[in-house]
Amino acid sequence: MIRLLIASTALVALSAAAVAADLPARTQPAPFVPSAPPVFTWTGFYAGVNLGYAWGDFTGTTGGALYDEGDGFVGGGQLGYNAQFGQFVAGLETDLQWTNFEGGPAVPGALAGTVSEAQLDYFGTVRARAGVALDRTLVFATGGFAYGSADVTAVVGGTTFSDDQTHWGWTLGGGVEHAFTNNLTAKVEYLYTDLDNETYNLDVQRKAGVEFSTVRAGLNYKF
Repeated sequence: MIRLLIASTALVALSAAAVAADLPARTQPAPFVPSAPPVFTWTGFYAGVNLGYAWGDFTGTTGGALYDEGDGFVGGGQLGYNAQFGQFVAGLETDLQWTNFEGGPAVPGALAGTVSEAQLDYFGTVRARAGVALDRTLVFATGGFAYGSADVTAVVGGTTFSDDQTHWGWTLGGGVEHAFTNNLTAKVEYLYTDLDNETYNLDVQRKAGVEFSTVRAGLNYKF
């Protein structure tokens, strides 16, 4: 009788173990670990707008005329691309600026009775950029190719002569840009631009160029 009871108990225990083995395992869910926020990078395309102020001089020998100092507001847009390698950032940017930068009237001593004026209508640049990223703040230098269009007017003996020419030159500067979000950045930069002399056909052929500084603030959207 005792042997029968022991055998029955063992059989029940084995059956329970087999059933338990067939049941799905009950485990505790994995603890929630919040993911780290993405690390900001300057790499990518961007586009934006800017507004600023320019001042400088119309230069060159223009049949005896020496153009006066000029100044005016500038505004336009830019687009470019950055690539970040560690803390180093390199990129390429182009911009196009409208301006009311104007010099004159200048009265040339060599041409009595002549009054000349000059205005820079627009200018643009294609520049390399290189800088150091301090997380979301970029300190950069920039330089490259520049171009622009100017109008020159001369009034001689009551007759007005006018001509416009496209100028070519170079630009150099630097600035600071800060990313407020992963997509929106703001910058402040300075550029010195030298547009070489071109020949203007007025009452006589005259040469004129323009050298000017620009300070501007801009907003960019990073794609």
